[in-house]
Amino acid sequence: MNRKVILYIAMSLDGFIAKPDGDISFLSLMEQEGEDYGYLDFTATVDTVILGRKTYDKILSMGIEVPYGDRQVFVLTRNPTHATGNFTFYSGSLPGLIFKLKNQDGKHIYCDGGAETVHAFLKDYLFDELIISIIPVLLGDGIRLFGQSFPEQKLKLVGTKVFEKGLVQLHYIRARD
Repeated sequence: MNRKVILYIAMSLDGFIAKPDGDISFLSLMEQEGEDYGYLDFTATVDTVILGRKTYDKILSMGIEVPYGDRQVFVLTRNPTHATGNFTFYSGSLPGLIFKLKNQDGKHIYCDGGAETVHAFLKDYLFDELIISIIPVLLGDGIRLFGQSFPEQKLKLVGTKVFEKGLVQLHYIRARD
């Protein structure tokens, strides 16, 4: 299987993944019984998750079970600690990690954010696909998904889905010249 690195994330219509204080409660606007916006189908295609330390800490602070099951998880951090279960706290070269993972057998690789992690992936052209859910709300300020400079990258739209509550999901692949 040709492993792909895929960003799967939600943002406000004005491009924020969280309010200035990290609050992501706006995501609850889309909660609807029986609707997961394709998340379970998507996660069935991945066996590795990469996320930043702030995103990891946010998940822990919410008091919910870490949502990755038995998948291999890499938490990008400047201060690595010992691996715990299927979690590895990683501070090495991100391109090196991606190269190593893509050359192993397995399912796809899921980037779960946050903004600094997304920037690191974009800076080194590491995404093969982006699945972005647009929440119909304007936050006005906060943590931008694409807030930092990175090299231009051409994308090809391969799918759109519109859901009952107004969420629009865009699926892009990296355009190869």
